[in-house]
Amino acid sequence: LLGTVVLLTGRNECIEKYFETIRNLADRGFGVAILDWRGQGDSSRLLRDRQRGHVRSFRDYARDLEQFFEEIVLPDCRGPYYILAHSTGAVIALLASPSMVNRVRRMVLLAPFLEVPDMPVSIATVRRVCAIFCALGLGWLYAAIGPRPKVPPAFEVNKVTSDPARYRRNVGIYEAWPQLALGGPTIRWLKAAAAAAEAVSDPDFMARVKVPMLIVAAGADRVVSTKAVEAYARKLRVGSLLMIDGAEHEILQERDIYREQLLAAFDAFIPGTGDAP
Repeated sequence: LLGTVVLLTGRNECIEKYFETIRNLADRGFGVAILDWRGQGDSSRLLRDRQRGHVRSFRDYARDLEQFFEEIVLPDCRGPYYILAHSTGAVIALLASPSMVNRVRRMVLLAPFLEVPDMPVSIATVRRVCAIFCALGLGWLYAAIGPRPKVPPAFEVNKVTSDPARYRRNVGIYEAWPQLALGGPTIRWLKAAAAAAEAVSDPDFMARVKVPMLIVAAGADRVVSTKAVEAYARKLRVGSLLMIDGAEHEILQERDIYREQLLAAFDAFIPGTGDAP
């Protein structure tokens, strides 16, 4: 084995959605370690209503990642270790990165969830407004979207991939195992996401990030602000940027023309060289 890739999923994703990517990594000679974040996939829910995507703080996710390393990755998986993370998972990887400097050799972060496109207000304003609702005991309410629709949205209206076959495959996973799916995020989740985006964008925090990372932006992203991802990568001393023009948000679920660009960049960046662990 060339080492182990720790694969970190986005919001409302599950391990099963990444079987194709796991196979791609295995074909390259890597072991893969992957988890369902608390409150989603097949992990325990944090609210009685299983549909609500909820978390108290993204620091809880970072603690889950730390526990995953301590109990699974380090004792049972062969090093060196790398992280491949998507969207929410990429922000969690950033949040945890100062403590990962002696564990992880390199990271590839896909479309980190730093801002939504064309936001009319700042991330700080989003956090403050959500904090007011949370202080009133309303953090459990949906912030957006609401419960998962009984009939999956048609491919033509989806905002995450331009690949109809992969879209149908992923919809089929949740139709076969509805317990894996979520509806929209709660206000508390959105507050936590905004706070995490602020935290990882703080200049003092960014100066403490030492793990070399490739940050990949999706040129046609309608979920995450590509401009924010570009700006972040330019400010990060250990970061380099790859823009995949035309790709929607979920690059690993995209058409081969986009997906293969990502995998080629992964092959060039990982495993990398040097004396890091």
